[in-house]
Amino acid sequence: MKGGKIMRHIYIRGFIGLIWLAAAIVCGVSGNFPMMGLYLVLTGVFLYSAYATWKKEKDGKGGR
Repeated sequence: MKGGKIMRHIYIRGFIGLIWLAAAIVCGVSGNFPMMGLYLVLTGVFLYSAYATWKKEKDGKGGR
């Protein structure tokens, strides 16, 4: 059961990261470059968090 909860967190973080990426693209197209930079940073934070958690779980170091 614990693995399912961790995977759910990975999916949620990945999805939120993709939403921030879409927001960055929209800001870039509309010319709002300062906000695009902020959204790209948030994209990186969420996607890195999802990747690091996934990698930790995949390697079997999930805190068991």
